[in-house]
Amino acid sequence: MSHPSDHFGVPDEPRPVVMILSGPSGVGKDSALDALRRLGVDFHRVVTVTTRPPRPNEVNGRDYHFVSLGRFAAMIENGELLEYALVYGDYKGVPKSEIAVPLSQGRDVIMRLDVQGAATMAAKLPGVVTVFMTTATEAEMIERLRSRRTDSEEQIAIRVAHARRELAELPKFDYAVVNRQDRIEETARILWAILTATRVSTRYRRVVVP
Repeated sequence: MSHPSDHFGVPDEPRPVVMILSGPSGVGKDSALDALRRLGVDFHRVVTVTTRPPRPNEVNGRDYHFVSLGRFAAMIENGELLEYALVYGDYKGVPKSEIAVPLSQGRDVIMRLDVQGAATMAAKLPGVVTVFMTTATEAEMIERLRSRRTDSEEQIAIRVAHARRELAELPKFDYAVVNRQDRIEETARILWAILTATRVSTRYRRVVVP
């Protein structure tokens, strides 16, 4: 006899998904997650810690946890970070609590990481689903970087060169999503579909934070 909470042997319990969203700078990862939220999808967006100063309109605790080098060092020492790296001259890290707490509540977790961080995190958290996001063309990526007005032309050139190398890592990801200009809702619906497909997969594996 099956358990009352089973559906023909399939456990009827929350299946929270951990998604890693990665890809080059300027492809619209933040905008895609904002659009996913507008669709009514409930998820916890991991807020990473960084030692870089906030950009205009960035809010501490929403976009990043902005901390000093001293505080970042203490987090490393205390084992509070699951992963950290030096990115463009500044340190960034992922607090364990940003993943463990929402998972314990049965909520999906999405973290936005660079390609290097995505590979490290996927190795540490078996069961995550990895998504590589890019633009339709390199010219579109450059246009988006310029529209942010946060980088010089020299910095944009470095980001584009880095993006070309990151594209070589695409086959290592579970999914590849092209975020097309002015079609952000379509991109959000694709991310929603990936979350749903992962949740009902027969290969679903619950992520455990070490």
